[in-house]
Amino acid sequence: MDEPRIPVIRLGDTGEVAAALPHLLGFHPAESVVLVSLRGTGGSRVGLTVRADLPPPAAARSLARTLAARVATDEPEAVLLAVVSEAPDLHAPHVLACDTAAPLPPAPELPHRDVVHEVVLALDARDVPVREALLVRSGRWWDYDCPYPCCAPGAGTPLPGGASPLAAAAVAGGAVLAAGREVLTARITPSDDDPGAAAMAAACLSAGREHAARLRALGREGLAAQAGAAISSAVADCRPGPDTAATRLADPRVARVLWALTLPEVRDRALGLALGPDAAAAEVLWTECTRRAPVPLDGPPATLLAVSAWLRGDGAMANVALDRALAADPDAELPQLLADGLAACLPPSALRALISSTLEQDAR
Repeated sequence: MDEPRIPVIRLGDTGEVAAALPHLLGFHPAESVVLVSLRGTGGSRVGLTVRADLPPPAAARSLARTLAARVATDEPEAVLLAVVSEAPDLHAPHVLACDTAAPLPPAPELPHRDVVHEVVLALDARDVPVREALLVRSGRWWDYDCPYPCCAPGAGTPLPGGASPLAAAAVAGGAVLAAGREVLTARITPSDDDPGAAAMAAACLSAGREHAARLRALGREGLAAQAGAAISSAVADCRPGPDTAATRLADPRVARVLWALTLPEVRDRALGLALGPDAAAAEVLWTECTRRAPVPLDGPPATLLAVSAWLRGDGAMANVALDRALAADPDAELPQLLADGLAACLPPSALRALISSTLEQDAR
């Protein structure tokens, strides 16, 4: 199947890239170190973006090497390094003036230079130059290497306002920018006081008994056929449009889908939905199932949601969904393989090709 066309976005000056970091990640980062791959002629094209929480000093070198290895998979011409932090300026120790014993006032210094130093060294070891190293803080940005007054610790340059080309492309593609990673997690996590949780759990118990009875009556192959039909029907009712806009799948239908996905062969065939015309509807279904499912039935739909998000280029949601899948079953093989691939920055095109090849082999 044809891969959907991904728009090429070229951003202009440094401030524009700094302002675009939330759209590159899918959420507003906080206390983070971000590497943006710069590709194309002169490194003018934005490529892969990787992020991690700012580490404690003892872990800075290890994290820097991990991030450098990930961004290097994109074969960048250069990298833009951004530290996003609300940490205040640091103050260097007192220094004695040459002609007096009186100490000079401490000089302010941008925070997290130790992390920047380790990342630059890790990238240099891979022959990847750092185009610029930025601090993004309180709506302004600084260049760690800039000697001019505009980059003095107390100054900074305001982030550009207005809609950037990247923001416009993200909205046109249906992306929803989250306020933070925790918001992405909340989208697929049931609330502790959800009044429908008890009814959903009861529906899953009932569906589980039906599932076991059908297995005895129909055998595995017959049960898999019925399970696939239940998923197809649910996907159809999740397609965008006026007929389904206000539709919320009833608990028994969600429960039947959850039990259907416990069959590995059914789950694996459901992966193919992310490659076809019902990709958006399938992602809606996996999101709803993950949000409403009790543990451990949330593992398979969370895995499928991760694949759907990854193929859309939404690595942030893919990571959140895989965390949920592995929390449901730490020994599950497929989500662990997907997590390893995502950590290695396997591009969506490679995942798409891998799923297509697997489905073709299974069809033979």
